Amino acid sequence: MGKASRGKKQRSRDISTMWSATKAAREAHHIRSETLRLLRDNTWVRTLLSSNLSNRMAELNTVIHHSDVPEQHRNDLAFAMVLGKQGMRPPWPADPDHAARWQMRQFQQLLTEAEVVVISPAAHAAVMAAAATLDPADVATLDKNRDIPMPTGLLILSDPIIVENRGNTLSDIRAFGWQFVTQHQVLPTAQYEGVQLTCFMDRDGPVQPESWRMAVTHARSTGSPLPPLVPDGVYGLRADGALTGESTEQHAALSDQHRTINTALNQVAEQNALPPEEGLWDGGRIVDTYDDFGPRYVFAFWRLAAQGITILGSSHEPGEQAQQPRTTLMPAAPDVRIIRLAHQIPTQRHGEGEGTSRVYHHRWTVRMHKVRQWYPSAQEHRLIWRGPYVKGPADAPFMIGEKAYSLN
Repeated sequence: MGKASRGKKQRSRDISTMWSATKAAREAHHIRSETLRLLRDNTWVRTLLSSNLSNRMAELNTVIHHSDVPEQHRNDLAFAMVLGKQGMRPPWPADPDHAARWQMRQFQQLLTEAEVVVISPAAHAAVMAAAATLDPADVATLDKNRDIPMPTGLLILSDPIIVENRGNTLSDIRAFGWQFVTQHQVLPTAQYEGVQLTCFMDRDGPVQPESWRMAVTHARSTGSPLPPLVPDGVYGLRADGALTGESTEQHAALSDQHRTINTALNQVAEQNALPPEEGLWDGGRIVDTYDDFGPRYVFAFWRLAAQGITILGSSHEPGEQAQQPRTTLMPAAPDVRIIRLAHQIPTQRHGEGEGTSRVYHHRWTVRMHKVRQWYPSAQEHRLIWRGPYVKGPADAPFMIGEKAYSLN
């Protein structure tokens, strides 16, 4: 299950229109190092995680209590849906703080072992477009051995994604981290191959409530500053291709079940929600109605890489010579990999009017759609995308508008 994120308030931020692979790689290397250093034994982060877990369990227990699940199984089911999916093995923890300590160890392992990846604006736009086409059941076709390019990864975005969460709170996702786990479930008792997915908030992101700024300041004054990436939502994704061979009708039924559960959780959260702070971020945002944007984004990212629409490259721009760092504070970051679109098709198409032409001054990603493609050699359907391609002059700046980010 996902996050119980902080509400945030607009904050000015300088956004560069020019993206550099080398600069992005160096920044990602620094962010990972600083996050790992400041996360160790950080009581502020552990308290935040414990609070999130407590809220999540309370909401889930309320929904399960009004369901037809036998009473003797309700507590185990709630723990399995939250912590078992993330890879925790029973017996379940005695309180949220013990669970938060386990999560902290998981994050330490992730940040230590992860291969760091940054994504170009064009590839990010393609992933956003692909994620917009997904239903909940699509994510359940994930096969970690076939679809995921690396077992442990940290994908750092150039700019945060603003997400409206359950209870109308806002968060800004700056990074996604994943690692392979074994999921532990009940009703019936079972173990599955899975992926633990963590969404990281941006400590200094574009939206900040007064309460968050006070927490950041207080944590720094006590000698335990918050890291640049603050772990927030933690999800467990089943990754054994469980629904790969299922029918379209069964996919639709599972998606409906997912939406029904999360609609009930939304209703519980709304009853306990605090009034929103004034001056909320009014830019483009993702409305995460069913608490599944993070899994959809990362699923699309993995599948596009497997399909060949995006490619892994070096941390230098094409034609750019590798430069030695001027100081030890700016490493070359050779361990950071770059995700780009594999095939960009910049075009300036002529208008239909005779003797006229249309000149574009930006580039943008053309819409894509998903297809369940049959693979005879594997005797299974696999979800692929037709498109996208990038339209506009090759030397024009890349434009990502609010429409590209509308995933309602």
